[in-house]
Amino acid sequence: MTRKAVAVRREEIVLAALGQIRARGIAGVRAADVARSLDVSTALIFYHFGTLETLVIEAFRQAAEKELAKLDDELARGGPPDARLRAVLARYGPAKQDGWQLWIEAGVAAMRDAALRAVLQRLDLRWRDAVVALIAEGVGAGTFRCPDPHGAAWRLTALLDGLAVQVVARQGTVTAGDCARWVEQAIAYELGC
Repeated sequence: MTRKAVAVRREEIVLAALGQIRARGIAGVRAADVARSLDVSTALIFYHFGTLETLVIEAFRQAAEKELAKLDDELARGGPPDARLRAVLARYGPAKQDGWQLWIEAGVAAMRDAALRAVLQRLDLRWRDAVVALIAEGVGAGTFRCPDPHGAAWRLTALLDGLAVQVVARQGTVTAGDCARWVEQAIAYELGC
C-alpha cells in the first residue's frame, strides 16, 4: 500500500470532518467517526491536526474560504454598484449559500472556543467589509444616499444572518421569497434607492 501525500490526506480528513459536522454538528464530531469514515486510525487524524478542535477550525476555515472565493469572483465582475451589491447580498444570504448550517454551527461553538471565534470573526469581517465597500462606492457614484455605509452594511448583513437562522434552524418559517422581499425593502430603506 502506498502512502498518500500529506496535502492529499489532510484534505481528505478535512472533507470527512465537514461531512461529520454537517451530519452531527460541531459538538457531535468525534475523531473516531472522522477516522471511521476514511477507514483510517484516529492516530492519523491526530498526527495531521494535533487536536479535534484544530481539525474543526481548519474544516470551517476551508469551507468559509471557498465561499469567500465566490465573493471575490462576484466583486471582480464589475458593473454598477447597486447590481453588484444585490449580487453579493444574494450570495451572502440563505438562499444561495448552502454553508449557512456550518456558519451557524461555528457561531454556536465559537462562544466557547476562542480560536474558532477568531477565525469566524476574521472570515465574517471579509463579507461585511465587502458590503461596506460596495455601499461606499455606490454613495460615491451617486447611486445610493446613505450617510453611514458602515452601519448600513452591518444592518443589512445582520438581517441576512437572522433570516439564515430562520431558514436553516426553523425550516418552513421563512421562504426564499420572504427573504428576497425583505432584503429589497431593507436596501431601499438603508440606501435610499
